[in-house]
Amino acid sequence: MTKEIEKTLFAAADKMRGKMDPGEYKYVALGLLFLRYVSAAFDAKHKEFLADDLADADDPEEYAAENVFWVPDTARWDHLAANAKAADIGVQVDNAMREIEKVNETLKDALPKVYGRAELSRDIVAGLIELFTNDLTLSGSASDFDLIGRVYEYFIGEFASNEGKRGGEFYTPKTIVATLVEMLEPTSGRVYDPCCGTGGFFVQSEKFIHAHQGRVDDIAVYGQESNPTTYKLARINLAMRRIFGNIAWNHEGTLVRDAFPDERFEFILANPPFNVSDWEGERLREDNRWQFGAPPVGNANFAWLSHIHHHLSANGIAGVVLANGSMSSMQSGEGDIRRAMIENDAVDAMVALPTQLFFGTQIPACLWILAKDKSNGHAAGRTLRDRRKEVLFIDARKMGALVPGSRKQKEFSVEEIAKIAETYHGWRGELGDDAYADEAGFCASVTVDDIEKHGFVLTPGRYVGAGAVKDDGEVFEEKFTRLIGELRGHFAEGRRLEGEIEARLGALE
Repeated sequence: MTKEIEKTLFAAADKMRGKMDPGEYKYVALGLLFLRYVSAAFDAKHKEFLADDLADADDPEEYAAENVFWVPDTARWDHLAANAKAADIGVQVDNAMREIEKVNETLKDALPKVYGRAELSRDIVAGLIELFTNDLTLSGSASDFDLIGRVYEYFIGEFASNEGKRGGEFYTPKTIVATLVEMLEPTSGRVYDPCCGTGGFFVQSEKFIHAHQGRVDDIAVYGQESNPTTYKLARINLAMRRIFGNIAWNHEGTLVRDAFPDERFEFILANPPFNVSDWEGERLREDNRWQFGAPPVGNANFAWLSHIHHHLSANGIAGVVLANGSMSSMQSGEGDIRRAMIENDAVDAMVALPTQLFFGTQIPACLWILAKDKSNGHAAGRTLRDRRKEVLFIDARKMGALVPGSRKQKEFSVEEIAKIAETYHGWRGELGDDAYADEAGFCASVTVDDIEKHGFVLTPGRYVGAGAVKDDGEVFEEKFTRLIGELRGHFAEGRRLEGEIEARLGALE
């Protein structure tokens, strides 16, 4: 199958929803897609156990030992597909979800039970079951499960696009996730996302490990999410990839109720909501996480940065997506907090992003790369250099291109992501002494003294300068004369057209 199947399946599934809100419908479609997955995985392992004289194909513990979910008879896809036209198919699907949760503790309270609701059309449920049966043909191979994972991930992204700004709150575009994962290289240790959405950072971390011949078992996943539906989608997303982490939900949110107050992490990746004003800042003025100063009550940006830095291990590193204002704002003490972070070597690098990377918002964004100790350390088996009193600036605003078929959504190319990541790795000293050099218009290594001269503003454009102008070989005096001539020609043509228009208007009077 080609990658076009994701697009084709989503188009068919989305057509079924009619007037149903995409925010509600995504839970319906994604829940059934997960059910398709667990049944396929179970069926494949069941056949394998039947052919093995030493295995008990009817023992749920045998499947658990293989990281495969046990699926009871009436919850299996074949049974539901055979009953897709039944009047009570929605109730049957809800019961299937309950039965799967009952025998698989890691899925407890994660699966949707919304299919039997009176307001949900039976035709939608039946149509999705038939679509995933007929157009998602599976044989039980490992590539099948990779395909379903890709389809699920594609659906999440498309639903986020359809929902606009609301969708962007639970989904970080893959191009940004991939950039941070390539920069941080989370191959082993504990990975934390304090606002994990649907778990995209964890999924990309797993892909990164596989791509570099590592072991997923070498990382432990921790996350927090305040939206109950998004929290469940994250658990399903991770379960499809057999990633079993400690994902916590609380309605108060991470900043108010820290689920892991005593934990420290080697890697933190986060895309917190931008510029949140109602985060209970007044109540948290004396919190011990505010090492660099109490964040302003009216904006949570620096509360997120402080929370994340607080949770880094001794050699931990973090990548945080924030609004551009965080790099230069002086309001309500933000400038003082940023200065304290810089002077205490909490900031390793800054990356300015192009516009149009996010769904439903044109707010310019940037990447903060934070480090607990810039004096030494290792990354992916390589020794880092002492980077104290230095910050790397990367201006990627000119990078990116429109996604094929879209007029408003941009993404980085694989090569552009590699350039950003390799620039960072080279600057950290991982790739040898001569691997990094400043590039006008793109990157610059800047001392804290120089940053102080700019009022501790961290906007990369201030430091990387303008890119070199390409020399076309034409002598300046000749080019100037030529351009002046062209300009005068345009003026003359403009006057001619103006006279022609006046004449025609006069003829109409």
